[in-house]
Amino acid sequence: MAAAQEGNKGAYERVLASSVPLIRTAARRQGVALDQVDDVVQETLLTVHRVRHTYDPSRSYDAWLSAIASRRAIDALRSHGRRGRHELHDERAVDLHPDVDDATAATEREQDARRLREAIATLPPGQREAIEQLGLKEHSLAEAAEHTGRQPGALKVNLHRALKALRTRFHGDP
Repeated sequence: MAAAQEGNKGAYERVLASSVPLIRTAARRQGVALDQVDDVVQETLLTVHRVRHTYDPSRSYDAWLSAIASRRAIDALRSHGRRGRHELHDERAVDLHPDVDDATAATEREQDARRLREAIATLPPGQREAIEQLGLKEHSLAEAAEHTGRQPGALKVNLHRALKALRTRFHGDP
């Protein structure tokens, strides 16, 4: 986003495209119905375009985007609540048309996995090793300590710090 703010059109297109899975996740987390998620994505991208100048490059883009997406999701829920009282729902039509096709879901999972791999790669070596051994390979603390030659306490501390760093990167939680 920082490059996009400086006028890099390619960077802007890439950041918007890579933002869609995070927006979808934020919308689902807020409880937006699957048939409204695309509307939330569209509204969020429009909002990002309007307020892109407010992004601070020294802070997490994911946290900034998640905050915007959550607000647009809440707006959609409020709007749906108002319309829902006045609309009739055709259950048969809903059954005939699936909400999300398998290809879209698979693409989103792939993008989420790529973002996670990229985030893990940026961690300091000790934290990355703790995540790989204890989180990804699901080794026990004793197995990880034996495999790495590090003390169990050091692995636990590095795992905690790595998880905190990843949480901050993706959700903005301190």
